[in-house]
Amino acid sequence: MFLGQVISLVVACFWTATALFSGEATRRLGSLPANIIRMFLSIILLAVTLLIATGSPLPLYATGKAWLWLSLSGLIGYVFGDYCLFNSYLTIGSRFGQLFMTLAPPTAAVLGWMLLGERLTMLSLLAMIVTLSGISLSILSKGEKGHIHSQLPLKGVLYGIGAGVGQGAGLVLSKIGMTSYALPSDATPVMTYILPFSSTMIRAFAGLAGFLLIMLLTRQTHLLRDALHNRKGLSHISLATLFGPFLGVSLSLMAVQYTESGIASTIMALTPVLIILPHHLIYHDKIRPKEILGTVISLVGVALFFL
Repeated sequence: MFLGQVISLVVACFWTATALFSGEATRRLGSLPANIIRMFLSIILLAVTLLIATGSPLPLYATGKAWLWLSLSGLIGYVFGDYCLFNSYLTIGSRFGQLFMTLAPPTAAVLGWMLLGERLTMLSLLAMIVTLSGISLSILSKGEKGHIHSQLPLKGVLYGIGAGVGQGAGLVLSKIGMTSYALPSDATPVMTYILPFSSTMIRAFAGLAGFLLIMLLTRQTHLLRDALHNRKGLSHISLATLFGPFLGVSLSLMAVQYTESGIASTIMALTPVLIILPHHLIYHDKIRPKEILGTVISLVGVALFFL
């Protein structure tokens, strides 16, 4: 009866594991090499999935318009968004990095209104205010003279904001790209269900190309060579890829087949809460009650988007 909800909770746990493994991989490999390796592994896993489902390891029925929008989505969502996310792991840790990912729904709501003509209700505006209030409560503190300041470094906060905004923008652009497929009239249900995987592969191609270009322009290819000899780092990024872009995405698509998308999305957004305890046990960081309260308030804001 609650299969969709159970799957959604499993997805939230997988994405929690992804954040922890990604944070550790970034510390060992560096942000740029970790993202390049993750994109490469994602493409391999997606190619195998598409080959099994459609008989072709490459995306089928994607028009030029679909490639354009999905590639743009990959550049913004992966190259900009994930680059910021992985760097936020380095500067403020995966726990706070995931907290800023609650900015993705407000970003998607605003861009959906601007680019797709989607309705932006008063409830959506309230949800944005609540989400931002929760984040502010978590990261702001009062100094000795009563001045309000961030307890996190500004660089980390900016990376976190960039990560949330990048993911939200990438999601909207992906939606535009997915509506541009030219499916044949006799397309099987499998062809329809596999579209998100095909779209993810196109985004991954763009992401890999973007990260490689940045590495070449900044002359940091030696970092990738060093990373490929770091066994522990490679094991962490491999697990992050398995639990995130592959299993996480696959099960999230399955979850919405068995329950309402709003319920599934809200449950899957629990990662900032689920990560608090394992992050504390691994890194022994101090957890303040207001940080937990702020995280919960942010998730309430996310939930309001789906009411």
